[in-house]
Amino acid sequence: MVKDKSPKKQHLIHYANGPSLEEINGSITVPKDQGFWKTLFMYSGPGALVAVGYMDPGNWSTSITGGQNFQYLLMSVILMSSLIAMLLQYMAAKLGIVSQMDLAQATRARTSKSLGIVLWILTEFAIMATDIAEVIGAAIALYLLFHIPLVYAVFITVFDVLLLLLLTKVGFRKIEAIVVCLILVILFVFAYEVALSHPDWAGVFKGLIPTGETFAGSPNIGGQNPLSGALGIIGATVMPHNLYLHSAISQTRKVDHNDQDDIARTVRFSTWDSNIQLSFAFVVNSLLLIMGVAVFKTGAVKDPSFFGLFQALSDSSVLSNGILIAVAKSGALSILFAVALLASGQNSTITGTLTGQVIMEGFIHMKMPLWLRRLVTRLISVIPVLICVAMTSKETPIQQHEALNTLMNNSQVFLAFDLPFSMLPLLMMTDNNKEMGDRFKNTLWVKISGWFSVIALTILNMKGLPDNIIAFFGANPSASQVSLAHMIAYLIIVGIVALLIWTVVDLYKSRNKMPKRFETTAEHYNESEDV
Repeated sequence: MVKDKSPKKQHLIHYANGPSLEEINGSITVPKDQGFWKTLFMYSGPGALVAVGYMDPGNWSTSITGGQNFQYLLMSVILMSSLIAMLLQYMAAKLGIVSQMDLAQATRARTSKSLGIVLWILTEFAIMATDIAEVIGAAIALYLLFHIPLVYAVFITVFDVLLLLLLTKVGFRKIEAIVVCLILVILFVFAYEVALSHPDWAGVFKGLIPTGETFAGSPNIGGQNPLSGALGIIGATVMPHNLYLHSAISQTRKVDHNDQDDIARTVRFSTWDSNIQLSFAFVVNSLLLIMGVAVFKTGAVKDPSFFGLFQALSDSSVLSNGILIAVAKSGALSILFAVALLASGQNSTITGTLTGQVIMEGFIHMKMPLWLRRLVTRLISVIPVLICVAMTSKETPIQQHEALNTLMNNSQVFLAFDLPFSMLPLLMMTDNNKEMGDRFKNTLWVKISGWFSVIALTILNMKGLPDNIIAFFGANPSASQVSLAHMIAYLIIVGIVALLIWTVVDLYKSRNKMPKRFETTAEHYNESEDV
């Protein structure tokens, strides 16, 4: 007797190996034969979701502190990071559009099952590390705006899953519009505060040109030198999860894959969208650094945490000019800062959850509802934040603030671990003629720029790893702790290099094979039935 071949009823967590973000894949039709601006408008949106990751709470502290300590010296680092981001995101979008696979799917299709699981775990850690920064940012914003105790504020951040549930009902195009609006809120707040401060624009533009001092090991100001400040900005700016996300959401526009001109048009306008939105992110990060220089008196902000910056924006003694002082007395500057912080956290909530689904489906072919995915990730992420709050409950407010700030900065260490494992496969696959075809594989200048960026970012992240490990031991580590931190860092670097070699070898072996893209869920269930 032949058994029923119809797909089984799906469980809450179930097998999935279909198109990336299947519910929205190819869901938005873009009319042809429209003018440039109308067409660009229809393709605009995915770039905004990607740009969110370049202006999340993890970026704020590094940029503002860099400005406080080194004036406009690190402006060039923000510019270089943004240009590299544009290049990597272009390749990520192109991979998704041309191959019809996101980065996680494409990597898994060309590597072994065991390596796929390892890469999935690494990427999950990176997403959770990003989520810790979002928890801290959102909880502090709630505390500053509504005076909600931090412990309660941390728990409240869990309920942003309700926001996500609401957004899943309104359609992806509306989600893109909401994200753009939140970005504009952040941009307006910092543009307003910087405009009031009358910065030295000549110094700003001079800072865009890198010099030997930009990556120097001295001077040391506030426990930071230019090199560590630059590494902090790079680490907070270029994040691995954005590459997975962009390769997935670039497929939301309907494309005729039998028409190479239609594919080329989608790649071109997706690149325009990405570069425009990342330019906004560059402006926001630049404004943050300029705030550190122009809004506050040099060295006046002793507490670089979000609490300290909020207080400083209402303290006339640390502000740099009369106009700012007059506005600060009304409380407007600090309130706007907290509103922007809350907007940044909510933006990252949306993109982090989508990325989590992309990597889970791509690497291990498992799927769960977005609300459950968000709930699990957020509950895990709040644990270290709650532990930090509890352990410092009897300390002074400044010590509590510093502990949370340190936790947020230290959580970004996982991003340095994972970044090479998203960049290298991306570059190798977009260089691959079999994967991309003659028309869409990387041109010579993209290939050279790509390899330079990947190697440079990997080396810089590894170079900064010992200092990141030392930071876990507090502000004044002992000689034995420094020695231990270096040993741990070097062991981690050896592990990363070994895993990178494994990844490259797997990808190289499969370079001439055309991977099977995916099967539908129905096919999987049908093939697993006995006749």
